[in-house]
Amino acid sequence: MYAVYSVEEIRRAEEATGDLLASGALMQRAASGLARVVLAELPHGGAVLLCVGPGNNGGDALWAGVRLLRHGVRVTAWRVADAVHAEGWAAFEAAGGRSVDAVGALEMLADVDLVVDGVLGIGGRGGLRGPASVFARACADTATPVVAVDLPSGLEGDSCRPFESFQATVTVTFGGRKACQVLQPAASRCGRVEVVDIGLELGEPLLTGWHAADVVAHYPWPDAASDKYARGAVGVDTGSAQYPGAAVLSTMGAVYGGAGFVRYLGPARDAVVAALPNVVTAPGQVQAWLVGCGWGQRVDGPQVLGQVLESGLPVVVDAEAIGMLGAGPVGPGVLLTPHAGELAALLGVARPEVVADPVAAVRRAAAQTGATVLLKGATQYVAEPDGRVTLAVPGPAWTAQAGSGDTLAGLCAAMLAAGRTPRVAALLGASLQAITARNHPGPHPPQDLVRRVADVLPVLRGE
Repeated sequence: MYAVYSVEEIRRAEEATGDLLASGALMQRAASGLARVVLAELPHGGAVLLCVGPGNNGGDALWAGVRLLRHGVRVTAWRVADAVHAEGWAAFEAAGGRSVDAVGALEMLADVDLVVDGVLGIGGRGGLRGPASVFARACADTATPVVAVDLPSGLEGDSCRPFESFQATVTVTFGGRKACQVLQPAASRCGRVEVVDIGLELGEPLLTGWHAADVVAHYPWPDAASDKYARGAVGVDTGSAQYPGAAVLSTMGAVYGGAGFVRYLGPARDAVVAALPNVVTAPGQVQAWLVGCGWGQRVDGPQVLGQVLESGLPVVVDAEAIGMLGAGPVGPGVLLTPHAGELAALLGVARPEVVADPVAAVRRAAAQTGATVLLKGATQYVAEPDGRVTLAVPGPAWTAQAGSGDTLAGLCAAMLAAGRTPRVAALLGASLQAITARNHPGPHPPQDLVRRVADVLPVLRGE
């Protein structure tokens, strides 16, 4: 698991270092780490152009430039603003660094191996303007590699929004990851993220993320003592006459997620059994429920939802069933799996509000309902009522197609039935889908992709 810190948390940790901050020692540590990454990115001695802003990020870039010059790299700096970090600039010039103006910087793009973006830092407001904006677009147009200092200039540290910014090949960040480096679509502008430890004492974050190793650690692997009930029995009531495919896809998610026993008790039994003859359609024992996928305007939906909630068993509530929840809390054993539009409807806000700040929205939904909430999308957020949010392992955009949410809900239900908490079940389901899509890239429809989960699991475990 990795941690993600807010700008405020980073600022407080920097201020707490006292003399290290005041003396410039933190900047020297940052510059040293930045220089190491830049040297690793250069194919040879090479030529580097520094884009230097007026703040500490510009200072980091300049002091890194001093170190690069000592390694025989040809380093030139463009002062993007009139102001500059005075000590860093003096040291850069004393070490033999050259400077150019905005026109010269554009002309140099044909000859440099790499650009270091030190224009704006974590205090910057979203969106580049003026000559820096023109230069960032030129870097993208010429496919010039960019190493961003702390974050690509133009992004906001706490935001997922893809403001106009540099497109980084590598982002060298200090102390810990920031939200813009892990939340899509902003994260797509950060490239590979390298975290440099500069000695900050950071506390327990409210935002964390999973690695593939976390999937291995939490997946309910069967052993010699496992029977079909030990592996989890899932009860499924999904689909409708209008959407029988959702019934098939959601049930497939439960089956290929590893459930030992799946009972389908919805209105699309013929379609489900035709696709999955191992599924039982008779009532009986279950250990978790999945409802809502493809319900449409099912008139019996509220009644079915009420019955599964009253059973006290863990339940995944998806799609139209989310809109049938009452105003009060639904309980800790419930996992809601909305997309942005469904979450907006649940909260009574416009969809753009959720898209602009998904972390706040998913936290609010979990607090309001008392449930665990999985917000589906390019980044998948799992929030608990206590305010903790965890990001699933990220995957490619290939899963953005109709039916992916149905199979995801089934995967989560299989994890619930195997005894995992709603939080872990959501993270396992979302991460498995993402890793499977990453390992099998291309426009695989969800019914084909979910079958590949069985291939991915032993690879993850090293079998």
